[in-house]
This record gives sequence, structure tokens and C-alpha cells, in this order.
Amino acid sequence: MDDVIIIGAGASGLMCAIEAGKRGRKVRVIDHANKAGKKILMSGGGRCNFTNYTIEAENYISQNPHFCKSALSRYSQWDFLAMVEHYKIPYHERSHGQLFCDCSAKDILNMLLTECRKYKVKIQLNCPVDKLEKTDNGFSLTTSMGELSTQSLVIATGGLSIPKMGATPFGYQVAEQFAMNIIPTKAGLVPLTWQDVDKKQFAGLSGIAIPASVSYKNGYFAENILFTHRGLSGPAILQISSYWQPGETLLINLLPNINIIEWLKNKRQQSLKNNLGTLLAELLPKKLLKALVDQSLLQQSVSNCSDQQIEAVTQQLQQWTIKPNATEGYRTAEVTVGGVDCDEISSKTMASKSIPGLYFIGEVLDVTGWLGGYNFQWAWSSGWCAGQFV
Repeated sequence: MDDVIIIGAGASGLMCAIEAGKRGRKVRVIDHANKAGKKILMSGGGRCNFTNYTIEAENYISQNPHFCKSALSRYSQWDFLAMVEHYKIPYHERSHGQLFCDCSAKDILNMLLTECRKYKVKIQLNCPVDKLEKTDNGFSLTTSMGELSTQSLVIATGGLSIPKMGATPFGYQVAEQFAMNIIPTKAGLVPLTWQDVDKKQFAGLSGIAIPASVSYKNGYFAENILFTHRGLSGPAILQISSYWQPGETLLINLLPNINIIEWLKNKRQQSLKNNLGTLLAELLPKKLLKALVDQSLLQQSVSNCSDQQIEAVTQQLQQWTIKPNATEGYRTAEVTVGGVDCDEISSKTMASKSIPGLYFIGEVLDVTGWLGGYNFQWAWSSGWCAGQFV
């Protein structure tokens, strides 16, 4: 019998295994995949955006917004960074405090696997679980490699994003088996697709990337957006996608860093002969202007523009409202929004409040981070917390 079985050899599962192993627990990690840490290896374009200099509860989406605070404070970005530096892994900062490996995401995975070996953690891959039951002593598991039993069981199986990497609903099924509540799931950090009518208008803009701000209800992100042949992508769109609900509109400001009314009125005062299209092409790609602004306005000489016309142009560029058709779905989503209801879980131990010995960590929980290393930090923090108690 094992002391601890962790289902899921990803970021949170490996971190939990290390911490439980440090306490002298007999730990086994099992995973249906053929390789540990697949999402670690593919993340950040193979460089792994492993954490962020600034981690706050506000960077996470959850029906229980306070739940993540305890774990993030007890095992912070500085704690993980200390491990990275101990292993002399070179890293660098990109925009918004995002930290990436200089060389390869393999450095992070190798660090975690080395720590697992140090604490005698067994890792069994290609080991799907067929059946799972609560027993008097803990849990029994029927797997492709035979029967296993354990005192403590940790579900670290992630969400539904990127099924080609092996994502399954297994973690949610375990929660449902034990009558635990699930917050409805959806794809997050994912590109948005055009409505048919918009596709005709904007598909030709594919490849254009510009700084913009995107707003939806309480969400606001000012970063690049990218036009694709299918819809909109880029960091600001990925961020807002975790908040957006189907059937709702987004408000996009394509010139967030300029007061376009003042800028155009200033040009008008100079009695410039240029038409609006020529002037605005200093700020935005011509193809984008043609798709968004009335042609009659673009051909209007700036010196003859009325205040009303300037305001109309401003409206079209700085208050562009678009109703996406849908997201691209789990196929390209980086995370899953929703999951096991945090009200069912102890924020101190990550244990189920109703099923003794059962723990949930990482993405399977209803905690979703922003783009920029926040989801990995949640994996490290939640895994570390469970590791202190399993």
C-alpha cells in the first residue's frame, strides 16, 4: 500500500509528490500519458513561462475569489524562483513580469523529476485508471498495471484544454463520483472566432497585429491583438476570452494610447490638405482602416472635417464593438475555466471537505489564472500545499 498516490504527472502533481516525498511519505505518481510534464514542455513556445514577478489573487478567476490566497501566500513565486536558482536554470523576464527559461522548458521538468528521484517518488506512465473506490483504509484503484491502494489520493489531472496532449475529464468524473459540485467548464485563454458576416469583412486582415485594449464587463486588458483568418487572437484577446460569454459583445480600442479627437483636431487646425485616410495610416494599417472606417470619411480632407465626422471616426476606431461567434474551443485553449467547486475544498490542505483523504490540485479546481505564468504558479502553490498534508 502506498501512502500517497497522485493521479497526474503534470506541474501540480510533480510538485505535490516532491513535497510529500520530503516528509518521508511513500509516493507514487501515475499518468495515462507516455511522458511526464507534457504541458510544461510545450508551454511558452518551449521556454515555459513558469511564474510571474507579480502574483495576486486578482490575477485569477474563480467563483470563490478568496480561495487561492492561502496557497499563493504560503508558497509564492519567490519560493519557486529559489528552486529554479538553486538548480542554476537561466531565465529572463519578458513584459508584465513574465519569467521564461533562457534555454528550454526541459530545464524545469528535469528539475522536478530530479527532485522526485531524490525523494524516491515512483512515477508510472502509460497507466490509465479504470476504477477508483473509497475503502476503510483509503482508496483502491484498478489500473492498466494492476490493483493499487493508498491512504491519500491526489487528483492532479488538469482540465480539458489541448486534448491532443492527453487532456480528459477524469478529474471532474472523480469529483462527480463522490457527489462533489462542479462549476461548469469552458475554454479559457483561447482565440475567438468571427461571425459569418464579420468574417467576410475582416478575414483579409489575417496577420495584422497591433496594440489595443479589450474590455468585457469587469475584464480589461491592454496588449496586442492579432487578426487571423478565423477571428481574433493575441494576448489581449486570449486574456478576455476567459471572461467572455457567448452572445455578448467586446469593446475594442484600436488606439488606446492616443486621444484621437485631439490629434485630428490639431491636424485640422494646421489646415493640412491630407485626407483622413492618409493621416490615420500613420497610426494604423491601411487595410484595417478600410475594413473599419466608412470610405467617405477616409476620403474627407482633414481641414474640412466637422467635429461630428471626427467623432464618428473616433467611435469606429476607439469604440469598436464586436460580437464573436465562439471560442476556438479546448483544441487551442491554454486553460479550462471552471472545475471542481472550491467551496468543497480546504484552502489550507487542498483536501475534500466531504471525502477524507481525497485531494484536488492545479487546473482541475475552479481556479484559472491570467496569461503570463499565473497558472503554473497556481500549480506549484496548490501542489506544495497538498504535499504538506497528504
